[in-house]
Order: sequence, then C-alpha cells, then structure tokens
Amino acid sequence: MSDKEYDVKDMSLAEQGRNRIEWAEKEMLVLRAIRERFETEKPLKGTRMSGCLHITTETANLARTLVAGGADLVLCGSNPLSTQDDVAAALVSYFEVPTYAIKGEDNETYYAHIRAALDHRPSMTMDDGADLVSTLHKERTDQIPDVIAGTEETTTGVIRLKAMAQDGALRFPVLAVNDAETKHLFDNRYGTGQSTLDGVIRATNLLIAGRVLVVAGYGWCSRGIAMRAQGLGANVIVTEVDPLRALEALMDGFRVMPMHEAAPIGDIFITATGDINVIDRHHFEVMKDGAVVANSGHFNVEINIPALEKMAVEIRQPRAFVDQYWLSDGRRIHLLGEGRLVNLVAAEGHPASVMDMSFANQALGAAYMLSNADQLENKVYVIPEEVDQEIARLKLETMGVHIDTLTPEQEKYLTSWEEGT
Repeated sequence: MSDKEYDVKDMSLAEQGRNRIEWAEKEMLVLRAIRERFETEKPLKGTRMSGCLHITTETANLARTLVAGGADLVLCGSNPLSTQDDVAAALVSYFEVPTYAIKGEDNETYYAHIRAALDHRPSMTMDDGADLVSTLHKERTDQIPDVIAGTEETTTGVIRLKAMAQDGALRFPVLAVNDAETKHLFDNRYGTGQSTLDGVIRATNLLIAGRVLVVAGYGWCSRGIAMRAQGLGANVIVTEVDPLRALEALMDGFRVMPMHEAAPIGDIFITATGDINVIDRHHFEVMKDGAVVANSGHFNVEINIPALEKMAVEIRQPRAFVDQYWLSDGRRIHLLGEGRLVNLVAAEGHPASVMDMSFANQALGAAYMLSNADQLENKVYVIPEEVDQEIARLKLETMGVHIDTLTPEQEKYLTSWEEGT
C-alpha cells in the first residue's frame, strides 16, 4: 500500500473546493437523483473502486454518488494538468475520498499517483483515457484477477481499450461510457465545444471573430468546436481523413482541406482527433507568425511538440499556459497548455449541466457492469439503450421539459406490417 492516504497540493484550499463542488451540484440534478436512489439501494456495496479521472467539481459530485452507492473509492488524476487543487483537497477533507492529484505534476508523479490508486486493489476501475487499465495490464498483472469490470469515459480511452480487446490483451470487461448517446451527443459536442473555446480565450484573450480557425477532425468533439468557433465569428476550416465526416463538415458550411493547405492560412489550430502528430513539423514550417496551436484531445501527442522544440531557438512564456516558440526565421508559434487538454488546463472543463449526463452514465454504468459481470466477456461494451433513455428522460424532467407518449394504437402500428398506403 502507498505510505500516504492522499497526495494533494494544499489542504487549506478545501473549503474553497467544497463551495465550488456544491455550486456545480446545482446543475447536476440527474446525478443528484441517482445519488438519492443509490443511498437506499447501495448497488456498489462492497466494491473497491479506483478512479483515474479529471479531478474537477463535476467529478467530485460523481465521487459522492459512487460513495453513496456503497463504493470504497480512491481517485487519481487522469491528466497532469487537469486537476483542480481545491477540489482535490475538498475530496479528502470533506468527503473522505483518498485522492492523489496535483495540477502540474510531472510525469513521474502522475504515474506514482496511478500506482497509489492501484494499491487500493480495486475490484472495479473507472478510467478517463485508459491509463489506469493500461498500467494495471502492464505492471500489476497479479491484481487483474481481482477486477470484476471497468468503465471508460473518453474517446481516446475507448480506442485504446478496443485495440487491447482486438489483440486479446484485455483481461476484464469494460463499459464504453463515451459511446452512450447521452454522453457523446452532448458532452463531446456541446461540452467540448464551449469549454475548448473558453480555454483558448482565457489563455490568450484573443478575439475569435474574423480569424481563420482550423479544427483537426470532425468527430463529435470537433463538431462542437467548429460550431462554437463559427458562432463566435471565426472563419472555420476542418481537416479530416474520413470522407464521410469531411463531406458532413462541408455540408455543415465549413471549408474542408488537408492540414498542409490549412497550415499557411490558419490563425488558430485546435486538434481533437485521438491520433498522433496531426500537426507535424512540416506544418509548423509554413505557419504564420503568431499562430496559436492548442489540443482538446486526451493526450498531448496530437501536436508534435518535440519537433517544435527542435525547431525553436528560444522558448518564452508571455502568459500563463502560453509557450512562445521563437523560430530561426523570426516567426513565433504559440502552444497552449503544453499541448494538453486546453479546456481543462486553461479553463474549468465542461459545464456541470452537461457532465451531469456523462457522470450519470458512469454511475449507472458501474452498477450495470457489477450486476451483469458473470455474463460479460473480456471486451468493450456499449451502455444499454434503456440506461441511455432513462438518463435522457431524467434530464428532460429536471429541465421542466415534457414530451409526447405513444398511444396504444400508435405502438401497435409501429410493430405491425399489414397496414400500408
């Protein structure tokens, strides 16, 4: 076991963190309803759970729900720069959840915290990016028989886990929370769209209107970024490798071209693809002086930072979360948030009201995996449609929105084939 029960930056920040956690809770009414149910039903009772998640106010409310459901929970951060230090302190001080996370921690500390979470010997994992599961499979194989199941929050993590399953390397079932309709249609699109532009603006204080903004990819996250950038008055270019998504972006009103064509004309570049070196050396070589480069994908590999470092003759930091790379020809390229998730590094991540649905999926998904574990194989599962529908229904209810219901006649018609023209 770890020799420390937690590792956070400053416990004196705990009260501030609690206040912000309670503020976020007011926007998370679906999760609150689930927590009230969990307090009675205890579907997670006896579960030793390790969570590798972004330590934010919204995550803290998920943690409260998991504990209410009976989970014995330990948390660590899922990105070195995404932790909110006051929230980490509050989780330890007020909610008695052992937490290992410090904003700005180095790579060694980051993995030490993951190992501390694994020292809890979990029977269930909850991941955001699959670093916890990956470390477990690489370094702690002796613990794998103890793990009943896991859940995964984000696109990048699901990609990694599906690759593990394809190779026969995944040794317990994992639920792809990210693939729930009430997650990717809302969190990925509206959450990422708003929070990414929020991060760029906070880091730079640039006016978006009138600038050429290049979005790499047109998955759900990139769709949201492009939509919000267009709403702020940007001239948006989308780059893609998938012809269907490229066609969709074109018909949504965006210019579409390869990155090498966009590189010389873009003012701001944002990646959200889940792949490596989407912005590479040959792109940096033709970028404008003053180009801003940011990433909203889970890992900081989408921008080839080592190549940029080799090209630079000097690196300055004119603002918090802005690294200014001076090139030999006098051009400057500005990298935001060390190439990590700009919405969590320079801003506060997604709004609580959209994370309400994502974390409702996590909570109900965890309960589902535990109750069905003996029927599941070692592969990646999609959240059941009935859970998705229930979360959508609860969200509408908390927003005061009502919808129609089918009459018996309509239900019969939809399941029959006799009636025609």
